Amino acid sequence: MTPSESPLAGDLARLKRREPEALTALVNEHSRPLYRAARGMGFTEDEAEDLIQDVFLTFLSSLHRFEGRSQASTWLFGILHHKSMERRRKRIRDDQHDPIDDVFESRFDASGSWSTPPADLLRLQEARQIGEAIAHCLDGLSPLQRSVFVLREMEQLSTAEVCKILDLTVTNLGVTMFRARNRLRECLEGKGWGNAE
Repeated sequence: MTPSESPLAGDLARLKRREPEALTALVNEHSRPLYRAARGMGFTEDEAEDLIQDVFLTFLSSLHRFEGRSQASTWLFGILHHKSMERRRKRIRDDQHDPIDDVFESRFDASGSWSTPPADLLRLQEARQIGEAIAHCLDGLSPLQRSVFVLREMEQLSTAEVCKILDLTVTNLGVTMFRARNRLRECLEGKGWGNAE
C-alpha cells in the first residue's frame, strides 16, 4: 500500500495544509500519551508539558518530510525520544558547569573585596519573625479593620481612595484605623514585639 492509498493519506494532506481541525485533532489525540511517556521518562510535570510543546512544534516544522509510511503517533514518539535526549544532554552540560565561579565573580570585585557585603542573617531572621507575627495579628482584626489597615498602611492608598473603595466617611475611616492600630499593637506586644522603652 502506498502512502497515498493509506487511511492516513487524507489526514496527512489536511495536516500539510495546516487545517485547524486536523491540527486540533492531532494534538487532542496524542497529547496525553506523549505527556504520560514524558513523565515516565522522568521529566517533571512542567518539563513534560514543555517537551510536548516542543514535540508538536518540531512535528509541524518537519511535516513536509513526513510521508505517512508510519502512523503519526510513531513519528511523534520518535520526536519525543530525540527531544528528551537533547534535554538530557543539555542537563548534563549544565550540571558540569560549576556555578560557584559565577557566584564568586558576582560577590567580589577585582581586588577580592566584597562588591556587596552579605546580609545580616540575624536581622533577616528577625524580619521574618516579625512578618509572621504581623500576619498572625492581622488575622485577629475584623474584616473592615484589616481592609482599612492593608489599603492605607500596606498599599499606601490615600485616605480619599480608601474611603471611596470601602464606602466610609473620613471620620469612620479614622476611627477604624485607630482601632486596627491599637489591636495590632496589643497583639504584637503580647508576642514580645513591644517597644523597648
